[in-house]
Formats: sequence, structure tokens, C-alpha cells
Amino acid sequence: MGPRHAGAAHATCATGDASIVTETSSLADRWTQVRDRVAAACRAAGRDPDAARILPVSKTFGPEVIREAVALGLRRFGENKAQEIRDKAGPLADCGLEWVMIGHLQTNKAKDVARLASEVQSLDRPKLAAALHRRLEAEGRTIDVLVQVKTSPEQTKYGLPPEQLPAFLDELRGYDTMRVRGLMTLAIHTSDPVAVRACFRKLRELRDDAAQRGYDLPRLSMGMSGDFPLAIAEGATEVRIGTAIFGPRPYPDSYYWPETPKAD
Repeated sequence: MGPRHAGAAHATCATGDASIVTETSSLADRWTQVRDRVAAACRAAGRDPDAARILPVSKTFGPEVIREAVALGLRRFGENKAQEIRDKAGPLADCGLEWVMIGHLQTNKAKDVARLASEVQSLDRPKLAAALHRRLEAEGRTIDVLVQVKTSPEQTKYGLPPEQLPAFLDELRGYDTMRVRGLMTLAIHTSDPVAVRACFRKLRELRDDAAQRGYDLPRLSMGMSGDFPLAIAEGATEVRIGTAIFGPRPYPDSYYWPETPKAD
């Protein structure tokens, strides 16, 4: 099953705003609602309403849907699979988009990400860092990265064990192709808000501990469609929103996060 397409909606990325033709009421409404909800969550947490940036997650949705989003002013999109970035980058090359890798990245897929992505938020192990660095050197590129930390007890979640973060940050200092900007995590999948907030709080505490060691990690990417208000309450600077913007997806979560994380 390939990326989904919008119904009859249409948008173009031709040069010049006047050339954009779009019928995006449904997507436009959802985007407005998400922005309002994020701003409200920030205010409820005593933060500036613009304190948390939104990363639209376009996984499984095809170029036509992304063009609709572009017509609304979006230019930065999160993807879970390197293959989807590769498949969409060509058809959308005229849109000037920034692709953000947020899913588990195998080392043998580092080449595509090094060539096409502007950022990786799922850097979670030394072997991947070394592979990505080599590929970025070959491409003559530098990108922003976030270290993904496993703050959930679930076996299905990827991420660097928290106790390994100090040594990993030290190691990353040796890679001049990657600018370490912050941390990322996935919370436990549960209806218990206390357990969810604990995952987000742990990431913030790890960031604060790293700051004591001289690391400037201003960004905390945490929170998705179902739990972003809790993440914002714990200090998220970016929330990754997919279904609340683009609608339901045809694939289950297991398509992105298998039962047992695979080594590579």
C-alpha cells in the first residue's frame, strides 16, 4: 500500500504565490485547530503561546497531500522511513521542503538521509552516528540532529538508554557534520497521564543534567497527536503531529515500531 492521496484537492508549488491553486478546507481546518490547541496548551502551562513548534508528520501521505499542506504555508515535514523521504523528495523537489527523519534509522539507510534530510531526530546509537557522519562527509553536508532517548519502559520503543547519554554526547563532539540541538523521545502508550508525563519529564531532566556538563541542548522534541498537551506541560519545544493534521493512516503503529526493535 503506497502513500495516500487527497480526494479532489489540488495544489501546486510553482514559483510565486499567485500560482498556487488549492482546495484544502478540510486540511486547512485541521491545521488551524492544531495550531490553536498547541497555543492553548502552551498558555495552560504558563508558557508563551508560540513556545512549542509543530512538526507536521506526513508519513504514508503522498505528494498531493503534502502539496495541499505547502499551500497552507508548511515547508517542513517529518517522516518515519528513509524510503518515504526518497520517494517524495523527487516529485516535490520544486517545493523547497525540509525533510526531518523522526523514525528508527538503520545504518544502511543513512545514505539517503544524508543526501536528502535537513535534520535527524532519531540519532540513538554510536554505530548510526558513525555511519551518518561518513555519509554526510561524502555529501559535503552538515545537518541538525537530536538524540533520541528511551524514556519509556516499553520494549517496542527505540532510543538510547538514558545512562548512556553523557558518553554519547561526548562522542558526538567528534563529528563536525552533525550539530546536536537537543533530545527526542516517545512516551509510553497508555491512558495514564501520570506515566506519560513521567517520560517527558525524564527527557527534560536529562537535558538539564547535560546543561550542567556544558551541553547546550535547547530543543525537546516530544509529544504527538494524542499526548502533546502533556509534553508541552513538561517543556516540549516541538511536538510531532500527524493524524490530527492529516487524518487517519492506513497503517498500524507496528508498521513503524515493530514488536521487537531490530539491530543493524
